[in-house]
Amino acid sequence: MDMTDLKLGDDPSLLLLDDDEAFLKRLAKAMEKRGFSVETAGSVAAGKAIATARPPAYAVCDLRLGDGNGLDVVEVLRERRPDARIVVLTGYGAIATAVAAVKIGATDYLAKPADATDITNALLAQEGEMPPPPENPMSADRVRWEHIQRVFEMCDRNVSETARRLSMHRRTLQRILAKRSPR
Repeated sequence: MDMTDLKLGDDPSLLLLDDDEAFLKRLAKAMEKRGFSVETAGSVAAGKAIATARPPAYAVCDLRLGDGNGLDVVEVLRERRPDARIVVLTGYGAIATAVAAVKIGATDYLAKPADATDITNALLAQEGEMPPPPENPMSADRVRWEHIQRVFEMCDRNVSETARRLSMHRRTLQRILAKRSPR
């Protein structure tokens, strides 16, 4: 299955919800090029307002936002537009969260960083059909590096605190942080 097999419905409205402004802008441009009519929101409050006033046919919601949880927006959207196709994005991949997202109505669940093609495939996949696997998934080394970077940022770039939370020696962490990201 490739992009030509996937069809955008009569209503191309798409809500993108993420508090990472740079990512949001890039994704919005990429999705517009694919024919979606994009509206963006950077918070749970803004996402709920759009979902209530103009419930879109499609939505991509980040899970962790500054003012709450993206699943709250999924619930509002599901009430207002039961046929909406919703993909939940997160950098905090956890099976329990994926199950919760699907139970309340998400169509699919993707770990960040997901690209526009993966997201489009997930949004447009037919009911009960799995979207194709990513063409170039991250290597295990890259996933590990991304996780370490995320925890490092969450600890306000404090090496000692990050090392403690990752159960890693501080020196080992410093060596990893000094290296370039793996491919």
